[in-house]
Amino acid sequence: MEFTYVIEEEGLTAEALLRDRWRLGRKTVHELRMADAVKLSNGGRIRWNEPLPAATSLAITLPEGVSGYIPESGDLTVVHEDPHCLVVHKPAMLAVHPNEQGGTGTLMNRVIAHFGPYAEHVHRLDKGTSGLVLIARHPVAKAVFDRMLEEKAIRRSYFAETPGRFRTRSGIISAPIGRDRHHATRRRVSPSGQQASTHYEVIREDAGRTIVKLELDTGRTHQIRVHLSYLGHPIIGDELYGGRPSADGSRYRLHAGSLAFTHPFTGRSMAIEDPVRPEWLP
Repeated sequence: MEFTYVIEEEGLTAEALLRDRWRLGRKTVHELRMADAVKLSNGGRIRWNEPLPAATSLAITLPEGVSGYIPESGDLTVVHEDPHCLVVHKPAMLAVHPNEQGGTGTLMNRVIAHFGPYAEHVHRLDKGTSGLVLIARHPVAKAVFDRMLEEKAIRRSYFAETPGRFRTRSGIISAPIGRDRHHATRRRVSPSGQQASTHYEVIREDAGRTIVKLELDTGRTHQIRVHLSYLGHPIIGDELYGGRPSADGSRYRLHAGSLAFTHPFTGRSMAIEDPVRPEWLP
């Protein structure tokens, strides 16, 4: 794919853009250099280490890649779309990706059917969790967004419904999470686990329930579910972690409501809200 990138500051080089700003691996930068992937928008060539004037418009050609997911038709709510990424709504009880090669029945199968041949999720949601998933549309975007996620440059906000009242209206749950040796899929707070931190804020209390907004400093498996259970407020419907069944017997009540990040290829501040809200969320 080819797109236009405008240099904002004086003196940036093509190599510095790829290596320092986007922080691509040495192999990827070398491959792009050998492919003459960065040119002036008017077709003129540039030297790889030549300082460029501010407002220089570059034409950058990036490999498109192939993901290998089997295309499968199905409903897909696209909340944001540009040449580099998608943000889509994942319904509860739909897995983000197959667990084995050639698998079907997941969000990524639907994404590839609409946007193939390449798409890769940047983060995951548990099958029972609804909400926003960020998806890269080419391999370079995947590398850049993966690095941003690791460095906490992508902010994710969740909402959960829990029973009872919280002692404090906001706080941080900081407790390491590891595997539960007595259960194959469950996690637990464990001194030998990986460090994990979850910020919470009460946004509504009524009728014996509390709606909390949560943000993650880390992304451990089942992190919010484990931490809220550890705090004594397991998510309603999340029976794996001690939650009481929901009144209608539906899935547990956890929703990934928003994403925020600075777009690495456009420089725009992105604040994306999920327009699809579960019925329990005010």
